[in-house]
Amino acid sequence: MAAARQAAAWDSTMTRSSSPQLLIRDLGDGLILRRSTPADADALADFCSRVHSEHGMDKPDHRIAAWTRDLLTKPHPTFHADDFTVVEEAATGRIVSTLNLISQTWAYEGIPFGVGRPELVGTLPEYRNRGLVRLQFDEVHRWSAARGEMVQAITGIPFYYRQFGYEMALDLAGRRFGTEAQVPKLKDGEQEAYQIRAATEADLPFISTLYDQAQKRYALSCLRTSEIWQYELNRQSETSDEYYGIHVITDNAGGSVGYLQHQNYLGQTGLTALSYEIIPTVSWLAVTSSVVRYLWETGKAYAARDKRECTSFGFMLGAEHPAYEASGDRLPSIRDPYAWYLRVPDLPGFLNHIKPALEKRLADSVGAHSSCELKLNFYRNGVRLVIEDGLLTNIGAWKPAMLPDEGDASFPGLTFLQVLFGYRSCRELKHAFADCFWEEEETGILLEALFPKKVSDVFPVA
Repeated sequence: MAAARQAAAWDSTMTRSSSPQLLIRDLGDGLILRRSTPADADALADFCSRVHSEHGMDKPDHRIAAWTRDLLTKPHPTFHADDFTVVEEAATGRIVSTLNLISQTWAYEGIPFGVGRPELVGTLPEYRNRGLVRLQFDEVHRWSAARGEMVQAITGIPFYYRQFGYEMALDLAGRRFGTEAQVPKLKDGEQEAYQIRAATEADLPFISTLYDQAQKRYALSCLRTSEIWQYELNRQSETSDEYYGIHVITDNAGGSVGYLQHQNYLGQTGLTALSYEIIPTVSWLAVTSSVVRYLWETGKAYAARDKRECTSFGFMLGAEHPAYEASGDRLPSIRDPYAWYLRVPDLPGFLNHIKPALEKRLADSVGAHSSCELKLNFYRNGVRLVIEDGLLTNIGAWKPAMLPDEGDASFPGLTFLQVLFGYRSCRELKHAFADCFWEEEETGILLEALFPKKVSDVFPVA
């Protein structure tokens, strides 16, 4: 039925697979690889909802379906309806594998760069282990390069995306929880000092400015335009797996003091805030207590609506956040961050792009005004950095030779990405990997200055 609905949207004289605008290649064995169209919305929504369901193919996840359908049918600020790859049976039109590419802009210490985010990667069980995902990754990597995106980023299951040139190199979704016993109680006769209401379009400039200010605490962040905020507020389906309702925090005079984002249903045990920021002239201590009470009461209301039990409230704000400090012992359950997979196909190019940030770090360190050469050995390839009076005058590819030219520091595989993005310190990496090392102490000091460990909490475009 889904294939028939798709086919009906096409000119009767041309099949999908014969359209030169859509066909990418014939894969043989009765399969083709093509780009998506809005006519694929129902079929792809059904496919993704089943392949990505945590409860099995026969129990589709309606939130995954809504997210997929939104991407294909609603005007999105960075995604177009042909940004899915689709592997299908040429004879039947049945979808057997798919993924997509969501373009966005991140910043490294305030320096913007393009990022391609593959998502909704899935294959029918009977078609797995045939290299179909690799073929699609090769394709979307070409798309991403053509768009000038310097990095690709994906979230997903352990190890899997290492096969396609990715390294786990950035914190993802650290969270902390409390229970009813940790909810701060109002004193007798005390009124709630801060209120939370649904945001309107008129609130978006305030929210956007506050978000941008908060991102300065992070090494990496996702830049969010007014179009992205408007999409999330007005066009995204409330049933989408990626829907996070936007709320404004006000004082009793009605003045806006912050914003909050959370899903409109319970997680495993309660309601969790995924984004929370306030203006610098109010107290995290006071506002966070009001926010905790709001999360607890709203979670209980969702539980009653959905016939579930709410036993917790929480914040998913990365490894570190002012709300955690303001909560003190009220968030005793801590779940450490997972990790983003990152891919940097042109490492010298990316290092040159972020050179101003690296030079500023060096200028603010004991390595200021240093002059030296650093050859970083990744065993199969490498990078050479030339520093003159604290400035990076040359960054380029370098090929390590046999002894004695092993370079100044060695990082096996893609592990250097962990220090590049502040996920691990150089010394942490040296401790974890015996083949990560440097001989000269000065080298280690300069590496720590250029690539310090620093927290990030990327809230991406979905």
